Amino acid sequence: MQRLVQIAKILSDINRVKIIALMQREKELCVCEICDTLTLSQPLVSRHLKLMREAELVQTRQSGKWMIYSLTQNKILNCLLEDLQEEFAQLPKIVACARC
Repeated sequence: MQRLVQIAKILSDINRVKIIALMQREKELCVCEICDTLTLSQPLVSRHLKLMREAELVQTRQSGKWMIYSLTQNKILNCLLEDLQEEFAQLPKIVACARC
C-alpha cells in the first residue's frame, strides 16, 4: 500500500508527469534535455528525478560525465502510460543537449 501512495504522490505534480511522459516517448534523457525541453531549472529537475529514483520509477546509467535517465518497468506506471499515449503528442519536441 505504501508503494502505491508513493507513486500517487509522484504523479500529483504536473512537471513529474511531463518528465515521465517525455521519458516514455524518448526512452532515455539527460537532465539538460529535460530542463531545456520543459524550461525547468536543473535543481528542480534533479529533485524530481531523485524522488522518482527513490520510488524506483526511473533508472540511471552513466555516459561519460552525464547521467542518463530512463523509466523502469512498473505495472502501475505502465497502465497509466498506456492511457496517456495520445497526450504525448502535445509535449514539446526534445531540445537536444549541446553538452552531451
